[in-house]
Amino acid sequence: MSDSLWSDERAIEGLPIRLVIALVVGVACLSVMMSTISGIETLQVTEVDVEPHPEVTTPGDGEVTVTVVDPEGAPVADATVVAKSGTATLSQVATAETGPRGNATLSLSPSLGANQQDGTVVFEVKPPAGSSYQDGRSNTDLLVVAA
Repeated sequence: MSDSLWSDERAIEGLPIRLVIALVVGVACLSVMMSTISGIETLQVTEVDVEPHPEVTTPGDGEVTVTVVDPEGAPVADATVVAKSGTATLSQVATAETGPRGNATLSLSPSLGANQQDGTVVFEVKPPAGSSYQDGRSNTDLLVVAA
């Protein structure tokens, strides 16, 4: 009986069809898993950015209104905006929370160094708690230009 198994050359005929069936079943399972994962909205995060108004200012005391927006330009309420020294210097960090229209007003007093013609104030955003927003990338800076 064992001689007949060793001499039987038909066993290889079923192997390619079994591999094709296994591949089709594997691709179908992967497709179902990927659609399930993409349907879970809690895994998706949305990057926020800031839009300072005005975008360019001069050294000295002044107010800047910052609007926090999502990638589609919709305002983000209840986010905390933090203004820090970039290449322009602030005497202290300024913070404010956005209202229903995504606006926050900050009182800033940027200054430039000796022989410095321009600089930037940088903004960071702490998104609202429990939201799907994040601030992982750098935001739009406020340009400070010597008068």
